[in-house]
Amino acid sequence: MSDSLPETDAEWRARLSPEQYRICRQKGTEPAFTGAYWDEKTPGVYRCAACGEVLFDSAAKYDSGSGWPSFWQPAKDGAVATELDTSHGMQRIEVHCARCGSHLGHVFPDGPRPTGLRYCINSASLTLEPADK
Repeated sequence: MSDSLPETDAEWRARLSPEQYRICRQKGTEPAFTGAYWDEKTPGVYRCAACGEVLFDSAAKYDSGSGWPSFWQPAKDGAVATELDTSHGMQRIEVHCARCGSHLGHVFPDGPRPTGLRYCINSASLTLEPADK
């Protein structure tokens, strides 16, 4: 992917599949247990599907039982950003790509040690780069 980011909605639509656009740019979600990575075990890094930024490492991935890929920490400080999400009559913390702003999912305080966090991420917002590449 190019280092430049799309500037218009039309450019984002051209770059992403309809499902990726719905999730990444319109803050959608995929049904539990349907995404490509919810039970993926391949070692590697997970990149933002919209801009290619490294977001999560498979070493921090775990089976939360939620039906979405879950990680206990991002790949590096500053890879993801958060903000309060009050949609659907709830208060949650939304997670998005710090580089391009694409919606990834939400983070919850019920994860494993050492962070106690569960980054619950949509598969459509990720691309797995296997470690053997």
